[in-house]
Amino acid sequence: MSLKGNKHAIVVIDMLNDFIGPKATLRCENGEKIVPKIREVIDFAHENGIQVIHIQEAHRKNDADFRVRPVHAIKGTWGHEFIPELQPDEEAGDYVVQKRRHSAFSYTDMDLFLREEQIDTVVLTGVWTNVCVRSTASDALYHGYNIICLSDGTASKDDDMHRSGLRDIDLFGDIMTTEDYIEAAKKKFSQSSLS
Repeated sequence: MSLKGNKHAIVVIDMLNDFIGPKATLRCENGEKIVPKIREVIDFAHENGIQVIHIQEAHRKNDADFRVRPVHAIKGTWGHEFIPELQPDEEAGDYVVQKRRHSAFSYTDMDLFLREEQIDTVVLTGVWTNVCVRSTASDALYHGYNIICLSDGTASKDDDMHRSGLRDIDLFGDIMTTEDYIEAAKKKFSQSSLS
C-alpha cells in the first residue's frame, strides 16, 4: 500500500495510567498488549524525523464527562499521567495535546499545531479504538487530514469493540499494521527526509 500525504505525525492517544494497567480506573486490558507496537512506531518516528504527538486526557474535577463515565484522568493526578513505557520525549520534539473530550481536536490546539508544522497525515495509535481513536479520526477527516490507523497499535476493551472502531475508520482512512506502515514509510520517504 502506498502512503498518502507528505508529512506525517504519529498520534498516541490516551496511553495513561487510568486506562492502562491493573490499577486503571477505566482499564483497557487490550491496551496493555499494544504498548510494544506503539513504542516501535515512536522509535521509528524519532529515528526518522517524524513528529510524535501524545494526547492526554486532562479532566477538571467536576467535568461534564463524568455524567456518563466514571471519574478518571483528572489533571494533576496519577491517573492523568502517561504510562512509564510511553513518556513524551521533549528532546526528540514530542508534543503534548491535552483534551477533555473524546476527540484530540475538540477544544484543543491540535489542528493549529498540525497546520503550523505543515503536517497533512495523522497516524493514529492508542485507546479506545471505538471511542477516542474513532472520534479523533472523524475530526481529522473534517479538518482535511489524511488518516492512517494502526490496527495493532490501537485497542478497545474487547475485540468486537476494536473491530467496530476499525470498521468505521476504514470508511475514510487507511488501516495498516505497524510493520506495514513502517515499511511503506521507508519506501515513500527513502528519497528525502521523512519529515
